[in-house]
Amino acid sequence: MTQPFSEQSFRRKTLLCAALVFTVSLLVYCWTLAPTVTLVDSGELIVAAQFLGVAHPPGFPLYLILAHLVSLIPIGSIAFRINLASAFFAALASTILMLVVAELIATASHFAEAKGRSSKGKNKLSRSGGRADSERESGWMLNLVPAIGSGLLITFSRTLWSYATIAEVYTLNTLLLLIILFLMLRWRRCILQDTSHAAGSNKFRRRRPAITDYDRLVYAAAIVFGLALGVHHVTIGLLLPALAVFVYRTQGFKFFGSKRLLYAALVSLAALFAIDSYLPLAASASPILNWGNPRSLQAIWWHITGRQYQIFVSFTPAIAGEQLGKFASLLVREFGFWWLPWALIFAGIGFVSAFKRDRTTFWFLALIVLCNLAYAFSYDIAEDKDAYYLATFISVAIAYGLGLRELLQHIPFGIRGLTALSLLLISVIGLIASWPYNNRRHYFIAHDYVDNIQGTIEPNSLLLTLDWQVASPMLYTREIEQQRRDIKVIDVQLLRRSWYFDYLRRVYPDLIDRSRDKVDTYVADLKQWEQEPEVYAKSTVLTQRIAGAFQEMLESFVSKELEIAPVYVTAELILLKEGQDIELIRWLNRNFQAIPRGLLFELARDNDFRDPGELRLQTRGLVDGTIRFAEDDVVKTKVLPIYKVMLQSRGQYLAHFKQQERATSAFEEARRFDPQNVH
Repeated sequence: MTQPFSEQSFRRKTLLCAALVFTVSLLVYCWTLAPTVTLVDSGELIVAAQFLGVAHPPGFPLYLILAHLVSLIPIGSIAFRINLASAFFAALASTILMLVVAELIATASHFAEAKGRSSKGKNKLSRSGGRADSERESGWMLNLVPAIGSGLLITFSRTLWSYATIAEVYTLNTLLLLIILFLMLRWRRCILQDTSHAAGSNKFRRRRPAITDYDRLVYAAAIVFGLALGVHHVTIGLLLPALAVFVYRTQGFKFFGSKRLLYAALVSLAALFAIDSYLPLAASASPILNWGNPRSLQAIWWHITGRQYQIFVSFTPAIAGEQLGKFASLLVREFGFWWLPWALIFAGIGFVSAFKRDRTTFWFLALIVLCNLAYAFSYDIAEDKDAYYLATFISVAIAYGLGLRELLQHIPFGIRGLTALSLLLISVIGLIASWPYNNRRHYFIAHDYVDNIQGTIEPNSLLLTLDWQVASPMLYTREIEQQRRDIKVIDVQLLRRSWYFDYLRRVYPDLIDRSRDKVDTYVADLKQWEQEPEVYAKSTVLTQRIAGAFQEMLESFVSKELEIAPVYVTAELILLKEGQDIELIRWLNRNFQAIPRGLLFELARDNDFRDPGELRLQTRGLVDGTIRFAEDDVVKTKVLPIYKVMLQSRGQYLAHFKQQERATSAFEEARRFDPQNVH
């Protein structure tokens, strides 16, 4: 006689499968981990985590605390350690997603069994029993292979994997989101099973469960929800509509009319308050990076709500249409080759199956997707836009697991095992497709970028930049690696934030002292603008006054620093033809000769020839083919164009002064860095 596929056996095998997914994920992520600082926000986040500072809004306090703890592990560089934290969070996230799918499948099995018990007629019962026996025998395949497949699918997905190898907040955010889903799904399954058992058999003598028996799972989810708001509040907050519908379809309006909702809200707010209290506490210690200086209630609120980024949120049909096209291109490449969309096909089957068999799961996943896309389509941001779709990619991966199970249910028992193992190959397709893009084992691009820049700068010089791909990793090399601390680096964009002057006064006091009158005049205006930006927006006089003070301060920086050492600027401050800093660019071009030195321009007051020196660039991973870059990768959109344009500028400069042989060499070198030729 066939032994039943017991709950205890299922739980044990589920945990073994979870351990398998975690181990595979962590090994892949560790093998492909970036060894040092990377581009975009990596340098800033590492510095903030290492010194328990305040990062850019919304501050990410939970991430900074956890990353700081990981940074204490004596393995490799500080950057490597914090990159390792991302790998650990991502591996756990893949594991929890596997458990989420296992929960959904267990719930679906419960529905199927309940339906079988309610079937009428001897023949019908016989057929149902025979099928149930077969399912018990192949339970690990029918219930766990789809869950493993989903876990590995998200492991090898383009987006999660890309953030698992660098210092970023998104893998922790994904982990917390999935923990919330798992706890709520477990809550629902416990309630459904107890309700069914209590009502389904007169021999079932266990007491009828109280309606609040499993509320501890809801409160645990609420605590995680509050903590997750301290990582990336928008993507977590967008879960609320889906969670509300999920709770309603599980227990109706009675949950919302009870004190249980109040208790859940209170513990969630308490967790949020506890984690966000880090911001004023960290700011009060005056860390080296204290973005926004969130000490007052107003400053804290501005910081956690991302006030400075709200200008990027604007829904129009044109923006939504453009974002839809970008999302479609991201989705088709997310889980494998764009020309082999098996994962998406099975996800579609999974959504249809959920709609037919478990409408609550369908609406839960659908609302997560709809809310996520509604926000993402309204947010015009460039470098890390793919991360804003992670909630959608998670829902697709979950639906993929449901689709695999739907298919396996219709496969004859005799070949079900072979089919199940074959279907796991779909997840491996993602590994093959994403490996060339996400293998950052030899990713030194950001560090080499900084080294190439610093190698051309003379001691005690000033560098002005609008390029965050320069400013962020240079912050890391200065504050963590203690490199070239003599260089005064100013991010011109950040000069529009008053907190940045606290940083400049701390690290470059002499620079500020030499232009103190201009700085004080501008900062006084700047603080007024921060309090009442709408007043300045309506007043041409005030706008012109603050713009004039800004320009005078920058002119003073350049003029005063040129008296003691060279001044350098990055390419955009010479070559840009439009933008909010156009007056500064025009002033620089009008008053100085821009001499190309490596990846920078040196400013000179005369028009005489100055030898730009020999060119020695270290470009590991950039153009040697060891790493592939998507068309929207910041390497292709920001870094490679700088190498190319600076080598072209070098060639033009040398040609202008009749240095034809050297000019030709520079032009030939520039072709190596053409983004269209780098794959």
